[in-house]
This record gives sequence, C-alpha cells and structure tokens, in this order.
Amino acid sequence: MTEVTAVEILLVEDNPYDVELTLRALSEHHLANRVRVVRDGAEALRVLFGEGEGAERLDPLPKVILLDLKLPLVSGLEVLRRIKADERLRATPVVVLTSSREDQDVVAAYDLGVNSYIVKPVEFEDFVEAVSKMGLYWLVLNQPPA
Repeated sequence: MTEVTAVEILLVEDNPYDVELTLRALSEHHLANRVRVVRDGAEALRVLFGEGEGAERLDPLPKVILLDLKLPLVSGLEVLRRIKADERLRATPVVVLTSSREDQDVVAAYDLGVNSYIVKPVEFEDFVEAVSKMGLYWLVLNQPPA
C-alpha cells in the first residue's frame, strides 16, 4: 500500500460531465487545488481504506468527501456506510452530491450519518453556484475536529 499526496477534497463521481462541472465550480473560487477524483465506489474504498489490488491510502484524510450515490461496483450508500463505521474516517464530512431526489435515498443517507445531501441542479449556472457554496462552507467556514 502506498500513501498519496494530501488532498482537500475527494470527489467520488462516475459521470465525466459532472466531474468537469464540479472541478470548474471549485476552480472558479480557487478551491480545486487538491482534488482527487475517483470514478466508482470500489476505487473510493481503495483510497480511503487502502484495500484491494493497487491499493493506496489518502493520508492525511481529505477535508471533505463529495459522494455520488449512483456509482458502479460499490454504491455510494455502501461507501458512506463504510466511512461512518470507521473510527479513523467517521469525523470526515461527507456531502452527497447526487441527482437522486428519492426520499428513500435521502433518508438512507442521513440514517448512515451523511453531513449534507445536495441534489445536483440541472442548469449549469445553478450547479456551479451550489458546488461553489458547498466548497466554501466545507473548506473555509467549517471547523473540523483536531
């Protein structure tokens, strides 16, 4: 297992368009300096827990994890469950950033301990604004535990 360069944001997203929009929104507010993008739930577990083939482990932990729910290989809810069940990761803020407005997804995410649930706006400008505000809050205003 290898350790990787420190990142502030771990973006777990399989849609290349949404990755591009998220990075652009963060960049516009100078919040995208150290973003690590992973494209599925299994890859997220590899970098968070150092598990599996080609495992690497983020150290130190990111300041925030942006997590889509509808992911290949391992669902976002399963990734969230694993994060919040782990003593080392439990306090890391997780923001679900998803297209799902389904009540069952919202309830399940909060039951598992998500810190915030944001439905991805459809319009480009609204998406950029939502991600920018979220980034400013979690990276600048939020005070994490020491």
